[in-house]
Order: sequence, then C-alpha cells, then structure tokens
Amino acid sequence: MSSTVYAVGVGMTEFVKPNSSKDYPEFGKEAVERALADAGITYDVIEQAVCGYVYGDSTCGQRVLYQVGMTGIPVHNINNHGATGGTALHFAHRLVQAGAQVVLALGFEKMTPGALPATAYPDRTYPADILIKKMLQIVKLEKAPMAAQCFGNAAKEHMEKYGTTETQFAKIAVKNHKNGSANPYALNKNVYTLQEILDSKRIFGPLTKLQCCANCDGAAAVVLMSEQAVIRYNLVSKAVEIAGIEMATDTSAVFTDTTRLRVAGYDMTSLAADKVYKKTGVSPSEIDVVELHDCFSSNELITYEALRLCEEGKGGEFVDAGLNTYGGQVVVNPSGGLIAKGNPIGATGLGQCAELVWQLRGEAGARQVPNARIGLQHNLGLGGAVVVAIYRKTFDKNQGDSSNPQTGKTTEDRKIRAKI
Repeated sequence: MSSTVYAVGVGMTEFVKPNSSKDYPEFGKEAVERALADAGITYDVIEQAVCGYVYGDSTCGQRVLYQVGMTGIPVHNINNHGATGGTALHFAHRLVQAGAQVVLALGFEKMTPGALPATAYPDRTYPADILIKKMLQIVKLEKAPMAAQCFGNAAKEHMEKYGTTETQFAKIAVKNHKNGSANPYALNKNVYTLQEILDSKRIFGPLTKLQCCANCDGAAAVVLMSEQAVIRYNLVSKAVEIAGIEMATDTSAVFTDTTRLRVAGYDMTSLAADKVYKKTGVSPSEIDVVELHDCFSSNELITYEALRLCEEGKGGEFVDAGLNTYGGQVVVNPSGGLIAKGNPIGATGLGQCAELVWQLRGEAGARQVPNARIGLQHNLGLGGAVVVAIYRKTFDKNQGDSSNPQTGKTTEDRKIRAKI
C-alpha cells in the first residue's frame, strides 16, 4: 500500500484580537469539529492527534480534545516557535507514513496584545540567544521588538546588497492586506494604499506597523489519511495530496558567515525547499499558489529567493513585475498571509494548510487562484525551524491521465500523477 498522505478535512476559526471572549479550549474545539465535519467522519475514527501551541501549560492538547472525545488515543503536544503548526503537520504526516490510517493535526493559541517579549522566562537561557549574539556582532541592538530587528536587519542587508527599496517591501503588505479583505477568517480585513502602508508607524528599519503581523487568538485543524483510508471513507473528491513535507533547522553557516539573512532563517528555508523539490519532482516554476510565512513583509520578499521562486537578489524586481500575485507567475498569500490574517503562532502553519486545501479544491471563494493545481507551504520559526511542504490535487483514479479541463494541460505536463 502506498505511503502517500492526504489532507481530507480542514477547519479553522476566525483569527481574532487577543483577549477575546473565548479561551483556547473553545477555539481548538471549533477547529477540530469543523475539520471532522469537512471530512465527514467522527472523532472515534482518529487514531492519533498532534497538537501545536506555544503559549500554554503542558497537556493543553488533551484539554482541547477531551471536549470532543475521550477515546484513549495518543495525544502529542508540540512547541517549535513560529513553525509549531507546520511541525505538528510534519509529525502527523510521518505518523501516517509509518502506518497510521487517520491522524489529526491541531494548532491553537491564546495570545497577549502588542509585541511579543523576547522570552516568557527571563530567569533562564533564551533559546535563540546564540543567533541574537551573532546578529549583534554585525549590528547594534536597538529599542525595538527583537523579531522586528531580526527581520528588519535582514531587510537592510538585502537593500545594501541588491538595491531593494522600502517601496518594494511595502507593496507586499498592500497585496496581502487586499487579499485578506476577501478572507472571512482574517483578523484585519482593511485595504490600504501604498502610501498608507509607508506612512504607518515605523517599527524598525524599513518595516512599518502595517508590514508586521499581529498577535491574535485562533485555531486550525487538519485530518490526514492514508490512501487506504481515503478509499475506505470514500473521500477521493476531498483528498489533497501532501506530496512532500520537509523540516530543517539552522546550519553552522549561520555562525561562520557574517550575514543577517542567515540569522533570519534564509539558509534553513533553502535547505528544506531544495529537499522537498527533489523528493516530489516538482520544480519552483510549477507552483501555482504559496502560503508563505510573512511575519514581516521583508521576510516574504527574502523567502521568494530562498524558495527559488526567483533568482537571488531579484525579489524586488519580482514584486515590481507583479509576479507574486493574481495574473503573475504565482499567487503568494491569497489568504492575506500573517500580515492580514494574523499570527496565532501554534495555529499559523495549520491555517496555511487549510488555505492550500481550499485553493486546490477550488473552494476559496473570492480569493480563489484560477486553475490552482500545485501549492507550497512555508512556516518559519526563529531559534530555529522551518517546514516546507508541497500539495497537489490529484485526479480521480477513473480519470486516469486525462487533460485538466480548466487548463488543457495533462498530468504529465504538470508532473502530476493520479495517486488514488
């Protein structure tokens, strides 16, 4: 039996401002119930669950899931900073490949307003201290949120090396806020002009407030199945293949080369992306839609290059040419990304998964990417970890290798083969 893994049910809550009336158990339960309903199954079918969150006590995953059912299954709790949701997905994917038939991945968060503190535990070693020390060998520490300094300094380096402009970074925020206005799950549904983005409060370097993601509360969940389970539960029409998923961490190059881009995770993103392209046989030029970890607009531009969507140093030109949006080469962050949709850290990676599943099913409504067949997910956390995954909508087994009626391209043209 194939070890191919499919997302068959997704669900998420609206992402809302911190200190909303709901607590994390309510958010988590809502997302799980929506994912189960989307898959048309009941909780007792789930064999294992992987729960991701950053701000919470031990066994929060059990606290959420016990409301849905107490079936004695293993519940694994994951914390991997910004990549927590993607890491939960990666773990769940591996469980299915190892022989499980139906696994739930859940991410949730209840956060506080404003910039995140450098650490929640000031009496012990900060996990990213060695990365920060490396950055401070190159630049001086300033009075600004630490994350904004990491990604803002990376932006400064990109500007110095390649001539990238503040306007090019700001254009990304314009795009993402516009996309978020069409997303009913997004925290911020406002549309802004380029000048409004540039004139908003300066946070650090080229980054203004409207180019930074916001903390929020929310949850997202995904049901993963083996090929055998997809057939058993008659979910071929719902199934979206996770063709490959790779996780990477920082390499020693961060400490041997004086570059702020590496401190911000450029290398580990490239490492994971190259692995997943090789594993799946999909090339960057074939990607139709991307959900990218735009914690700051600068990180989206830099990551275009790390993901091989454009050449190194050409991210600014990629933006100016409109190749990152509808009508261009690839649509990046049709959901609005973290900048508009919000960043409830544990839920972010699974919210990206949900968006890509909707896009590849053709269920994304006003933000639908036309003819989307292949999607890519990028979920990043400093300290560090990154998850990069490739999704594809396979054809029904009865359709064989027939042409896509929307594009006229065969599966061979797109390097897609029916897996079910």
